[in-house]
Amino acid sequence: MNSGRRRRGRLVAIEGIDGSGKSTVVPALARVLRRQGLSVALRREPADAALGSLAQRAGALDPWTGAIYFTLDRFAARPRLVRDLERHDLVLTDRSFYSTLAYQGSSLAPAQYRRLVQLQRRATIVPDRVVLLQIPLREAARRRAGRARSRAPLEGSAVQRRVAGAYRRLARQGRWWVVDATRPSHEIVGELAGRLGPVSRSGRRRAGSRARRRR
Repeated sequence: MNSGRRRRGRLVAIEGIDGSGKSTVVPALARVLRRQGLSVALRREPADAALGSLAQRAGALDPWTGAIYFTLDRFAARPRLVRDLERHDLVLTDRSFYSTLAYQGSSLAPAQYRRLVQLQRRATIVPDRVVLLQIPLREAARRRAGRARSRAPLEGSAVQRRVAGAYRRLARQGRWWVVDATRPSHEIVGELAGRLGPVSRSGRRRAGSRARRRR
C-alpha cells in the first residue's frame, strides 16, 4: 500500500528479544535526539494493548493466528504512522513487523513464512532502519526475572532462544544495525544518536529544499 503522500521522516525500529532493553533505549534515544533539534515521534507495538494481549495468547497455541492478530493491529495503526512520518523528522518504534517474523514466523513452515512476509509489507510501512539490541539469553532472562509483572506467554527460554536465532538471520539484511545490548544504556543511546542524528538532519534539509522549490 502507498499513502500517496510525501514522507518527511524516517522510520527506525528497535528490535530484540524480551529483556534486551528496548523500553529503556527508545524513550532515552528520543530525548537525546530532541535535544539535538529533531522532531521525534514515539510508537510501540502492539498499538492496541487488548489486541496485543489476544495475539500473545493465541500465538502461544497457534503461531499463524497470533501473527494475524498482530498484523491486524499493525494495519489499524498504519494511518497514524503515516501521519507521524509526515510531521516528524524521525519515528522511533519499539518493535515492528520484524517482531512478528521473529516470534511467530520462526515457528511457521517456509511457505507460510513467505506469505506472512507479504502480509506485513502490505499492512504497514517497512522501516528505513532496524536496530537489533543483541544480548545473551542468560542476561536477558536475568533482566526479565527482575520485572515486577507476570511473565508473558512468549517469554519462555525455549521461545526466546528460537527468536534470538530468527533475529540473527533477519539482521543479515542490509538495513540492520546490531548493537551489543549488554553495554550501559547511555552508551547505546549515545551511539545510536550519533548515527541517526546526522542522517535525519540531512533528510530534513532535503525535504526543506524540495518544499522551497515547489513554492
